[in-house]
Amino acid sequence: MSDTARPAIEMAGVEKRFGATEALRGLDLTVPAGTVCGLLGPNGAGKTTAVRVLATLVAPDRGTARVAGHDVVRAAEEVRRAIGLAGQHAAVDEGITGRDNLRLLGRLHHLGARRARERADELLARFDLTEAADRLVRTYSGGMRRRLDLIASLVTSPPVLFLDEPTTGLDPRSRQAIWDTVEELADGGTTVLLTTQYLEEADRLADDIVVVDHGAAIATGPPHRLKAAIGSQVSVTLADPGQLAATAVVLSSLTGGDAQVDVAERTVTVLTTPGVSVLLPSLVRELDGAGVVAQDVAVRAPSLDDVFLALTQESADAGRAA
Repeated sequence: MSDTARPAIEMAGVEKRFGATEALRGLDLTVPAGTVCGLLGPNGAGKTTAVRVLATLVAPDRGTARVAGHDVVRAAEEVRRAIGLAGQHAAVDEGITGRDNLRLLGRLHHLGARRARERADELLARFDLTEAADRLVRTYSGGMRRRLDLIASLVTSPPVLFLDEPTTGLDPRSRQAIWDTVEELADGGTTVLLTTQYLEEADRLADDIVVVDHGAAIATGPPHRLKAAIGSQVSVTLADPGQLAATAVVLSSLTGGDAQVDVAERTVTVLTTPGVSVLLPSLVRELDGAGVVAQDVAVRAPSLDDVFLALTQESADAGRAA
């Protein structure tokens, strides 16, 4: 298989245990080269452990993992040369300047003094940190520090980049700057594996999403396909609570879903069966035909939040049943 055809990241049946805790339970993952993959899951789902295995920081107990064509156990050095890693906490040295951080990393990666200086200047200019380059990192804002940490992982121009919750704790402006950076890297052909708990972040950046729970992948696909798989949400708000029952009958008949009635809010909500499309005009006609007077009618496409909640709830229910 050619380098262009081979996935940039592969995991097959990877298991990892820490004492009595099963962090990974047969995790499978495939990320095509030049794409962004969003790894989602609740706290403790195994996301960070998966990144640590791929980055050769911990060895898998079972299964295989490859990055840029190299086995993470048998060819760990080759993997390290092919990757950049930005973890949940900034790893730059706060006691020196931003420019010196990048130059030092360049020298540590054997770029040579001249090339290390050039690369540092290139990255600082590219990601709008030139003005702060000669300040001590301890004077940086949280967003600037995270951005420096991110570009520090790019000193060697790695083809594969791991970002473990890179925008945790950042304000909206700083988060936007990180998103712009990731999009620019992806446009340039870098393969990015992104773990995040911000669903909007994954929706915007990821070509594909893998939802992980209890150490295993429970859903995989592009964001739009995952959203389409759980249907749309239809909601009707009434002036007369006496019409709630009639409205529930109409919505259930039209959508094939189970209507949820909120008496206090005078609303009826239903999640449509996957693949069923409900158009607002037809919904209004059906309600009018049943004599229902609606204050508000809405058909909302599902968000990744809806997908995440639905999938992890199903996983939790299955775990309890087992």
